[in-house]
Amino acid sequence: MTDPTPADDHRAVGAHFGDLVAGVVDWDAPSPVPAWRARDVVDHLTTWFPGFLAAGSTVALPPGPPAADDPVGAWRHQYDAVQALLDDPATAELTLTNPHLGELPLAAAVAQFYTADVFLHSWDLARASGREPGLDEDRCAAMLAGMEPLDEMLRASGQYGPRQAVADDAPASDRLAAFIGRDPAWRA
Repeated sequence: MTDPTPADDHRAVGAHFGDLVAGVVDWDAPSPVPAWRARDVVDHLTTWFPGFLAAGSTVALPPGPPAADDPVGAWRHQYDAVQALLDDPATAELTLTNPHLGELPLAAAVAQFYTADVFLHSWDLARASGREPGLDEDRCAAMLAGMEPLDEMLRASGQYGPRQAVADDAPASDRLAAFIGRDPAWRA
């Protein structure tokens, strides 16, 4: 089986996150990320990425509603905008330039940084809303294998908490959550 295209990958990961968004009952519930509520998970994804794109490419995502006021609308708006970008054949010609990453095809940058972040934060939003994350265990194992060699650099970025202890034979989703600084047993 071939790897999905960045558009297909975003479509699947974003749709799963969208299902989680649609099921949130209490947007002020705590999340596994210290000091974040459920709505802050959506806010994070809808605020960092437009600036990342604008700073490194000619792409400006249209602004949507703020997650503080309308987390469901904010997610739907961003999901649709990013999907339209990835579905546009002209995107294949675009690049993203970043002082830390160099130059990458835009679609690959979206997949590597944004879609991966949506996937990881699906765990947070699911837990904040009292549900199981339902993450693909093979993808979790692959992400963990790719991230583990970068452990020191990722921790130094300040974007990941301290690695949590978890059994070696725990499900890949628990091991990935523990790697990025989440307690796999955390519940709202």
